[in-house]
Formats: sequence, structure tokens, C-alpha cells
Amino acid sequence: MANEQATTEHQRSGPLAGLRVLDLTHMLAGPYCTWLLGSLGADITKVEQPGHGDFTRSVAPFADEQSIYFMSVNRNKRSVTLNLKHPLGRDVLLRMVRRADIFVENNRPGVMARLGLDYEELANINPRLIYASVSGFGQTGPYCRRPAFDAVVQAMSGMMSITGEENGPPARVGASIGDMGASLFGAVGILSALADRDITGRGAHVDVAMFDAQLALLENAIARYLNAGIRPGRLGSRHPLIAPFQAFPTRDEPIVVCVDTEAQWKRFCEVIDRPDLTANLLFADGASRAHHHSQLEPELISALSKRTRAEWLAIFDAAEVPAGPINDIPAVVEDPQVAARHMIRKSGNGQFVDQPIHFSSYAGLPNGPAPKFGQHTHQVLAELGYSPAEIAAMQAQGAI
Repeated sequence: MANEQATTEHQRSGPLAGLRVLDLTHMLAGPYCTWLLGSLGADITKVEQPGHGDFTRSVAPFADEQSIYFMSVNRNKRSVTLNLKHPLGRDVLLRMVRRADIFVENNRPGVMARLGLDYEELANINPRLIYASVSGFGQTGPYCRRPAFDAVVQAMSGMMSITGEENGPPARVGASIGDMGASLFGAVGILSALADRDITGRGAHVDVAMFDAQLALLENAIARYLNAGIRPGRLGSRHPLIAPFQAFPTRDEPIVVCVDTEAQWKRFCEVIDRPDLTANLLFADGASRAHHHSQLEPELISALSKRTRAEWLAIFDAAEVPAGPINDIPAVVEDPQVAARHMIRKSGNGQFVDQPIHFSSYAGLPNGPAPKFGQHTHQVLAELGYSPAEIAAMQAQGAI
């Protein structure tokens, strides 16, 4: 009852309140997209196969006998089990489609068509439906039917080629930006299609590829290559165009310093007791400093080694020089800024990162826990008009 009450509450709050989303996603790229929609108020119904459900339910570590991975990206959702290969299960889904606003899936192209659940089929049932497909390589092109995971698209897109230390091997970005980049572009596409539907009255098929999304995130690196012939490579923490703009060691712990303007450069040189650097023609501007970084870095490393991280951060803060500590995860979750922005929230019996969009017009956004497997099947079927006897018969036949 408490969870049902939380579900009803989240359907009434947030800018997307009143929108019904059918979530046929699994793993990360799709669930992260629908989690975001749900955290903004949409009513998310996650459809899972009887017997096993979303694979991430089995991914360790666990808390309260549920996968932390699954719980993190499936909050604010209801779980319904439907056997889509059973006629009765498929009929239930089609009844849900008729009243849905958004349908999200992240299967390999061809899977939904084989189930008779592709966009063309469902648009005939509900012409206003926004149907979003998030896949590794998109619905078209020579790679479209290839399987894809985060590391695969980070590698193929070029992202790994510019990530890592300058003389070291390529590295994967620590967070799954291959999945989450596509998730975020998917959400943007869905919301854009909803705005268009308000004008045209018709839905659309939104096709987002993890691979394409990585190219979009690489915009500057690709633009420099295409328009200036510069082949980007690995630079560690260093910025390719601006200096100093990287991590530096101090007497104890490293810090990041980002000097973007000439005024900041002058203040920076003054507070590290190296005003002479501003007169050096090799360091005349940000581009020159980046070009001559091999001469500049040793000078700055020597200067910054004279004080501790805490001392330098206080000095740079007073001088309005952008700088920050290199936090590990325990440090950042205890950061006062994180607390002030309420970015860690309790959900169910766990704590998770909240979505980062803040609104002046909504005092509280949905914060329901991830659902147990099939937790809301009977509830949702009753909402669709099925009688207890019909629900029992479907369960007996393996449709739910």
C-alpha cells in the first residue's frame, strides 16, 4: 500500500505528470532514459519477461536482496510481467499501448518487428504514440544489427583514443557515458517529439544510437580534425586548447587548476609567486601556453609543490582562480555542495543520486523506489479493465 501510494503521488507531481510511458528496456541505456522521465513525473510501467526480467536484477552487489545496479536506474517505475510471445500477453501490451504516450525500447533492431511491436505496428493502434528506440548503432546503417556495450561504442567512436595518459594506452571513461549519453539524447528526442505532437497531433519514431551519441559528445575533437586537420590524442587531464587547465601535484594531494582568461592567468601567477611567467612570450595567451605546455608544466609543478592542497585551494578561491580537489566517491558524496543541492536522496531503503534538474515551480519531484519483479502486474491489469478471473486465467496460462 505504501508503494502504491508513492506511485499515485509521483503521477501527480513534476512537469511530466500525466504522461504514460511503457518501458520495454533493460540494462542501462534504456532504463536510464526512462528513469529520468519518471523522476520528472511521468508514470513509468516497466514490462519484463516472466521468469527472469531485466538482466540487471541479477547483477551484484545487492541490498535488501535487490541489485543496487537495478535499483539505481529503475526508481519511480512500476513492474509488470508479460509474456509477449503469448497471445494474451501481447494483447495486454497492445491495450496498454492504446492509452500510452511514450513507448521506449532498447533492443537490437529487428527484435521488436519479430514480435509485431515495431513502430509501424503500434502507430496504427495509437497514432499519437512517441516510440523511442535506443540501440547501439541505430536502426539503419551497416552496423545496425551488431550488439553493442558501453566499452564497444567508446572504443569505436574514438572516445577511448583521446582518454588516458599521453604516453599510455587508451582508456575507457570511468562512467558508462556510452549508455548514458544515448539515454540523455533519447530523453531530449522524446520531449521534442512530444512538443511536435502538440502541434501536429501525431507521434513519431525517435531513433537514437549509442554510437551517434558518442560522436555528438566528441564534437570539439571531431571538429578540430575535420576543419583544421588536427588529430586529437590522449593528454591525461590536460586540455588540448587551453593551459594551465589540468591536474597538478601539490605537497600532498593533487588539485585541478583551470585558467581560462588572461586576467585569471595574471592572478594565478601572482598567488603562486611566479609573476615573471606573465612576461614570457611563450606563455602570452592560452593557446601559446597550451602549445608550450612542456616548458610551462615543470615551472608550475615546482611552484605548486610548495604548499598543500588545502592551502592552494584557499588561496585560489580568494584569488578567484578556478580550482578544485580531485575527490574520490566517498569525498564527493559528503561534499556540502552535494548536500545543499539535495543530490543524494533516500529511495526505499537505499540512497541514490537524484536527477540534476531543479525547477522553481515544483517543490518535490518523484522519489519512489525501484519495483520488485512483477510487483504491479495485478494492479496495472486491473486499471486496464481486466477482471480478477481474467487475471487468474492469464497467470495460469503463463501470459503473466
